[in-house]
Amino acid sequence: MTPRRTAFGLAATAFGSLFGRPAHAEGKHHRVVFQVSSGDAGTMNLAINNMGAMRREYEARGETVGIELVAFGPGLAMLRADTSPVKERLASLKGMTLSACNNTIQAVQKAEGQTIPIYEGARVVPAGVVRVAELQEQGWSYVRP
Repeated sequence: MTPRRTAFGLAATAFGSLFGRPAHAEGKHHRVVFQVSSGDAGTMNLAINNMGAMRREYEARGETVGIELVAFGPGLAMLRADTSPVKERLASLKGMTLSACNNTIQAVQKAEGQTIPIYEGARVVPAGVVRVAELQEQGWSYVRP
């Protein structure tokens, strides 16, 4: 017997439908953007934890999820190949999009007087804050750990 067929599962489904939301929607696709704009390693680790938990939960439900992390401002430190405090954990985000803000990259390079390397699995977007806004305009859910 699957958990959704238990008395509790049936009650939860009925309760959820009272508020116009099903408990689970097999085959549903979610889209979520995570913003990291803090240079705090704890915030970066929390984002990675949340992203992984979200993927596991939706997959367990038979649903899919597209996840994009957008790093800008002090949060760019997360995607720096040379100094990221979470560099070893970034590999766990395979299948998710990692976006680094070019405005921040340019500002940091100017301040440091050198080219900064970006994590090989990340892509560069023109402006991180604009990327977040565009995804929200397309209906993506927004999370800022």
